[in-house]
Amino acid sequence: MSDRVVPPAARQRRRPTKQGVVLSAELIVATALRLIEEHGAEALSVRRLGRALGADPSSLYRYFRHTDDLMLAIADELIGGNLRSWRVTGDWVADLRDLGLRIHAGALAHPRAAMLSAHRVTGRTHEIQAVESMLGVLRGAGFPDPEAVRIYHAFVDQALAFGALDSACTALPRAAREAEAEVWRTTYARLPAATHPHIAATSRHLVATMRTSSYPAALDLLLTAARTRLAELRARTGEARPH
Repeated sequence: MSDRVVPPAARQRRRPTKQGVVLSAELIVATALRLIEEHGAEALSVRRLGRALGADPSSLYRYFRHTDDLMLAIADELIGGNLRSWRVTGDWVADLRDLGLRIHAGALAHPRAAMLSAHRVTGRTHEIQAVESMLGVLRGAGFPDPEAVRIYHAFVDQALAFGALDSACTALPRAAREAEAEVWRTTYARLPAATHPHIAATSRHLVATMRTSSYPAALDLLLTAARTRLAELRARTGEARPH
């Protein structure tokens, strides 16, 4: 796509495409997301999208100015998918843990798109809602604003980074994934204690855990640290109050 701009009021198409569907931004995003998972980043071309939609490629400019505009919309849709069934319960640790696991699972459901979009800032509806909601959870828990932002930053970066990391593994051919997982059993578990005492002592744990993502454990460590930090802040505030 080029940088051609179509006014928002003109970004509508009411006539069906050759396949009998009416174009919309939502349909284009859904189709692009499917094509990315099937073909990778090269799927984001007006020609391929137009062919998949049964539409004149130029009609896509009614909805998106260029490829990057569409990529940001895809990234925002991934965020929206994580939020749709997430509910704040008032237990800030449980709520953030639930959201973190949803972000990670959403990335694994769309691994190629997750790798392309993890580093993007969309400034769009779903991302804004996510930032507002997460900061609301942290401020509601009692974190001062600088701490709320610091923990939000660490939380979202951790979730996105693990999502991209594990998505890259998921995107590998199955044979390659299985071969790499087997290295823990065939190589590390057989290293002798005489030369590698620490690996030998922990090898059964390595074999048991290294085949899967460490994100749940990393998330729990982050939330435990955040809980400890909140307790420290409350204790400090209590000590500063006159008795």
